[in-house]
Amino acid sequence: MPVVEHEAEIAASPQEVFALIDRVETFADYSDAIDTIVRLDDSRYRWRVRVAGVPLSFDVEITEFTPSERFAWRSVTGVPNHGSYRLTPIEGGTHIHLTLEYSLNNHPMEKAVHQAAKPLLRKLSRDIIDKVEAQLKAQRTGPP
Repeated sequence: MPVVEHEAEIAASPQEVFALIDRVETFADYSDAIDTIVRLDDSRYRWRVRVAGVPLSFDVEITEFTPSERFAWRSVTGVPNHGSYRLTPIEGGTHIHLTLEYSLNNHPMEKAVHQAAKPLLRKLSRDIIDKVEAQLKAQRTGPP
């Protein structure tokens, strides 16, 4: 299974970061690569994404939910994948480590998608982190 990892630091507490990462369905607002994310129940979501022009869909379930520390999932239908966000407190904020493993069961397509997915997922992760930072800053400063 190809693996994509991304790490970043954000100037906010793990509690603040986790509160926003926990809102999975809002990730669709962070990137054009995500068509939709629909909450199916308390622990399941349906994702529709587009990577290198290839539409992909999958349902995921949350497998670990440790507030302020770890948020993990695995697919239950569609594209086989699993991953996690790990949050570690650091001086002045939080270190975020995203890991995603996936399989497309088609080696040539997997290779092409992985070529596009790695930079796309890094951009998506950065976009999510930027949005989280912007939301946290707006919450701290209040309305203009």
